[in-house]
Amino acid sequence: RTYVGTMSRGGSVLLALFFTSFAMHFSHKRSQLLMTKVREMFYFGYNNYMTHAFPLDELNPHKCNGRGPDYENPENININDVLGNFSLGLVDSLDTLAIMGDREYFKSAINHVIKSVSFDQECTVQVFESTIRVLGSLLSAHLIITEWTDVFNITMKEYDNELLSLAHDLGVRLLPAFENSDDMPIPRVNLRHGKSDLHSDSTCTAGVGTLILEFKMLGRLIGDPVFEIVAERAMDKLWNLKDSKTGLIGNVYNTKTGSWEDPMSGIGAGIDSYFEYLLKSFILFGNEKDLARFSKYYSSIARYMKRFSIDDENLSFYDNPYYFANVHMKTGKLHNHWIDSLSAAFIGVQILHGDLEAAILHHAFFYGLWLKYDALPERYNWYHKKCEYALYPLRPEFAEATYLLYRATRHPFYLFVGEKIYDSIQMFNKAKCGYATLNSVLSKKQEDRMESFFLSETCKYLYLLFDQDNPLNKRSDFIFTTEGHLMRINRFVREKMTFFDKFDEPNTFKNISHLFSCEAFPRHRQMIPPFSDEFWSNLISFIDLKV
Repeated sequence: RTYVGTMSRGGSVLLALFFTSFAMHFSHKRSQLLMTKVREMFYFGYNNYMTHAFPLDELNPHKCNGRGPDYENPENININDVLGNFSLGLVDSLDTLAIMGDREYFKSAINHVIKSVSFDQECTVQVFESTIRVLGSLLSAHLIITEWTDVFNITMKEYDNELLSLAHDLGVRLLPAFENSDDMPIPRVNLRHGKSDLHSDSTCTAGVGTLILEFKMLGRLIGDPVFEIVAERAMDKLWNLKDSKTGLIGNVYNTKTGSWEDPMSGIGAGIDSYFEYLLKSFILFGNEKDLARFSKYYSSIARYMKRFSIDDENLSFYDNPYYFANVHMKTGKLHNHWIDSLSAAFIGVQILHGDLEAAILHHAFFYGLWLKYDALPERYNWYHKKCEYALYPLRPEFAEATYLLYRATRHPFYLFVGEKIYDSIQMFNKAKCGYATLNSVLSKKQEDRMESFFLSETCKYLYLLFDQDNPLNKRSDFIFTTEGHLMRINRFVREKMTFFDKFDEPNTFKNISHLFSCEAFPRHRQMIPPFSDEFWSNLISFIDLKV
């Protein structure tokens, strides 16, 4: 069905072409073909990593060789925060192999991890990155083998909990980060010696608030509450550091001085996954304290950060594109004029919270940027309508949001968006031996690096978007961690409770049923584009999208 209304602003040609294309039926055959193409994209990256880079951490897709920690320059945190000489590219990809149904590939990868991976390394790594990329993946793969055979039909008779043992070992090596008097972990530890001379006292909010899922799950699987205790204490500390007036939290905190170094508050880099993990912690573990805290933040975000492209109170919410601006945590006033690509992850949070209409319109803003650049720049200045930092390292957040919105709405529009994401990556990021970071979304010049999240998340979400018969797409008892690893909502997880789950808040936090809604997306809305033509015209004008 074609839906084209009156177009009052520039870009009507683009809008008409877009809607005409959209009105075409996205067939199951077309979806299956794209699923196959995404699978080939993943294996082009994965097989080249295994051939040219393993057992090192990352693939250099131009030189066709591997990359590990920068031992010559220990202060090169862009590399050393992530790479710990623990075969990151392999470890981070484990559950992607299972999701794609490749049992033999998955089993082979598990055996490679068991034989090759050790955390007894002279490396200083970031606690946050090691937790979400490595610890989370090991736990997910362990549970795929031992607990989730009804979903993935993967069994390994010879498996003896080696991945869980590796996860426990890594967890223990990360614990020295919490040896502070104020319960806030330092951002980096040496895997062999604990605290490092290179450690910094400055830590971002996400680095503190994005450990709770992995640490809590590890503790419950091995029966050791210490991991849950330290992660919960850190979450409590963060909650107490929010501003009493605005309810907002800052970006960078100094654990030594006990003060905020960067008071910027936003939904993007440095804070993003903290909000995500409060909500997902409630979903996974059932702790109402986390939901109550999340809901307070959500209200503050809407009050102080939401900005509309057109300052007109008479213009309908559904016709006025919006974004979330960065503000000062103490005043709520505008702090700068840029948004970053990581803030696209908040769309998934909006969906989980039941704020579906807002998520649809928020997603459209990033889709407009993708059409403008065939990627998402790390930073976009909405005031000057141009890139502020043009790097695109194949981040997954927009693909994730597109997949989750399709799951929530079944609207074929998001299949078209996913096809566009795939086409852009295939055209501009493919390299000799894999897929490369774009040094600039403007020039499309490539950089010789393929980060592990391309295989663990970007390919995974695109594959699930098009594989509509995937077992995961027929269930609602799984959530993804912020690195795209699987955790299952079940009685086992919730019954293994610690004293933290008996937390008691004032009565104002007791009645939480009103805090979010999950109304079904109306069936008739699936027959037309998910936003109005006036909204789209206003959006392309606001971001200066050229026809």
